[in-house]
Amino acid sequence: MTWLAPARVFDGERLRSGFALRLEGGAVADLAPLDPRMGAAPLDATVTPGFVDLQVNGGGGVLLNDDPTPAGMAAIAAAHRPLGTVALLPTLITDRPEAMDRLAAAPSLPEGAVGLHLEGPHVAPARRGTHDPRFIRPLDERTLAAVRRLRAARVPVLVTLAPEAASPEGITALAAAGAVVSLGHSDATYEEAVAALAAGATAFTHLFNAMSPLGHRAPGMVGAALASRAAVGIIADGIHVHPDILPLALRARPAPGLSFLVSDAMPTVGGPPAFRLYGREIRVEEGRLVNAEGGLAGAHTTMAEGVARLAALGLPHEEALRMAITVPARLMRLPGLAALVGRPSRDLLRLGPDLRLLGPLT
Repeated sequence: MTWLAPARVFDGERLRSGFALRLEGGAVADLAPLDPRMGAAPLDATVTPGFVDLQVNGGGGVLLNDDPTPAGMAAIAAAHRPLGTVALLPTLITDRPEAMDRLAAAPSLPEGAVGLHLEGPHVAPARRGTHDPRFIRPLDERTLAAVRRLRAARVPVLVTLAPEAASPEGITALAAAGAVVSLGHSDATYEEAVAALAAGATAFTHLFNAMSPLGHRAPGMVGAALASRAAVGIIADGIHVHPDILPLALRARPAPGLSFLVSDAMPTVGGPPAFRLYGREIRVEEGRLVNAEGGLAGAHTTMAEGVARLAALGLPHEEALRMAITVPARLMRLPGLAALVGRPSRDLLRLGPDLRLLGPLT
């Protein structure tokens, strides 16, 4: 048994000072107010649960679309763990129906993968981003059957779709099957987005990107996301959302604790600087992931970098950590991912006073 006294501890809700962790058997056994009788070893760092990323297309040179198997997911999770992300949703973007079928046929999650994100193929061609138009299709029974198989195996599932690619009844059916439905890659009007929320959607995918923009007379999907009480994902790489707009968007939400951080990471994170998507090269150029036309194709960033950027922009540290841990864990109904007590110590992180990643706790 060892008592450890970090400078600060984030317990999933609050950032605390003057507390100590009791480590026993490779896990956190207790969190208690610091007492000199503990003989706690001081630690000049903030200790926090590892980050939870709900949008990870790849890592370590592996793209889930190319290897939609437990081995592929394990390789992606292993690439992100040293970078601070201990729980993630491997993300399958729009592809041939067989790719989703392969994931549903062998619903096994390796360590670090805590569910699946199906981003497409039910998206709007006008807002498809880098998604291949050949494989875009409306929501159908094939996807519903795949989701039901995954949920029957107790695999958490997040589905990103465009309201114009699914009827309200289809969205309700997905939610009833146990999927978390997120709106994105959409040219929907404000009213269509609000109707999709009423039908059962509870989130939005990468705010501002691949969605109808905010206008003062036509608020679009961006307006619906900002005004709603749904969970809204944001990429904080300084590229997908301008650094001056990101804090403004967070202030525009009706309450704190409604926005969460994602990386939208591709295989270049922890891997080589280029890969192929749909047979075309995607390459890192000045920190941006771009295709041959210069368009964005995912992100070359990590959750740890996003948290540090949020802190540098002046966001309260407690809120930045909630965005990277608590809100995504709650959205996926996995509250244990935001807990400290009972967690293996290898799932905890050490952060500096500016929230930059120092490394794992052990």
